[in-house]
Amino acid sequence: MTGSGDGITLDHVVIAVSNWEVSNAFYSDVCGAELVELTEHGPRRWRYRFGDIMFNVHGPGMDPTPVARIPAAPGMADLCLVWPGTADEAIAHLREHGVEPEQGPVPRNGAGGPGFSVYFRDPDGSLLEFISYAERPS
Repeated sequence: MTGSGDGITLDHVVIAVSNWEVSNAFYSDVCGAELVELTEHGPRRWRYRFGDIMFNVHGPGMDPTPVARIPAAPGMADLCLVWPGTADEAIAHLREHGVEPEQGPVPRNGAGGPGFSVYFRDPDGSLLEFISYAERPS
C-alpha cells in the first residue's frame, strides 16, 4: 500500500440472526438496509447493505466457514449506524416502527466527531445505535 494514497477501510462485518423474515423486515424498514439476496452456493440467505458497508448475515440454514474463534450468534452485535437527521427524528422513526429506544439522545463521539446517539435493539437483542451529526453537543 505504500504510495497508493488509499487507506484501509471497512468493507463488511458479520452479524447473526435467528429468523430471516423478522430480521430482514427490521433491518430494511427500521434501519434502512438494502436487502441483498444470495442464492448461489447453498441455502437462500441475505446480506444487508448500507451504502459502501455490508452486513454479512449468518442465519438459519447456514453453515458458514471460516468463522471467528467465537462465531457470531444472534444477539451478539453492538453496531452504530449514522442517522441522517436529528436524534429526536431518529426516536420518532423508531417509535413509528414499534421500536422503543433504550437510551438517548445522549452525547457521543463517533467516527464523524461529536454527535447525539439513540440506542435500541434488533429482534435478537443486538444493541444498535443511531448516531446523528445533524446537531453537535456543546
